[in-house]
Amino acid sequence: MLSPKKVKHRVIQKGRMRGKAYRGSDIAFGDYGLQATECGFMSARQIEAGRIAITRSVKRGGKIWIRVFPDKPVFKKPAETRMGKGKGNLEGWVAVIKPGRILYELEGVDSDTARESFRLAGHKLSFATKFLSRSF
Repeated sequence: MLSPKKVKHRVIQKGRMRGKAYRGSDIAFGDYGLQATECGFMSARQIEAGRIAITRSVKRGGKIWIRVFPDKPVFKKPAETRMGKGKGNLEGWVAVIKPGRILYELEGVDSDTARESFRLAGHKLSFATKFLSRSF
């Protein structure tokens, strides 16, 4: 599972997801990309599930780039716990996704295969995505 090796602060605040993604919003490596159209948290498990869906769909063809990394810790208190008594336990790691962010890139396959593989990967996520193609 993806998680950072080392972090500056173990516990961080939740924050807000306002605005659009200006960094990471262009296709930089491959020919096709999967772009987020809504904001949300993308967990390490979702990133891996999307990667597996793409890999199986292209059948060992093409090259995949994962453009997001889960570097934000998420904490959760146990069920039926009273308020107070500090922050909960570490639940997992997430990547903060803003609208316009490229999540995955793909090259070495035709457009229909890329579109289908990104459709399958998009079903693993909790926010809407769209297919992008590099303008040649």
